Amino acid sequence: MPAITGPALVAAALLALAGGQKLLDPTMTVGALRALRIPATAALVRAGAAAELVLGVAALVVGGVALWWLVAASYGAFAVFVVAALRSGTMIGSCGCFGREETPPHPVHVGIDLALALAAALAAQGAAGAPLDAVIDAPGSGAAVVALSGVAVYLVYASFVVLPRALAAAAGPPGR
Repeated sequence: MPAITGPALVAAALLALAGGQKLLDPTMTVGALRALRIPATAALVRAGAAAELVLGVAALVVGGVALWWLVAASYGAFAVFVVAALRSGTMIGSCGCFGREETPPHPVHVGIDLALALAAALAAQGAAGAPLDAVIDAPGSGAAVVALSGVAVYLVYASFVVLPRALAAAAGPPGR
């Protein structure tokens, strides 16, 4: 099993999950885009979210160079969006990737987006097939990779949602 299987699995699964969340409820994403003066409608966000969902699932199930480069580009675009939000100083409560959870822009978000972009780019460079094929081909180690990838998905979620809150609380109120 290629070493990139686990990180690629995490990158594709998170993309699909975030796309699914925004497809179900585009409200937070519409608000975040509009806060940065990017024209957005629920229909437009849902179309982009559907593309994220399909891309994440296709990378998991089909794989291939082109799909992995598209996953990498998606995470690169997310990082650029978060940097723009940070630089603008605009209050954005959430991007909508995790539903209605408050996930304000934070440098941690940028770092994770770039790490996931790198994982997808490495999968593309290695001409990685579908992570699920690698898991099925090696059921023993594949089960461990799936379990650890599930833990990693949760840790990334916590890093996006819980860590920025904890850091803000530790810093105390502004002007302290």
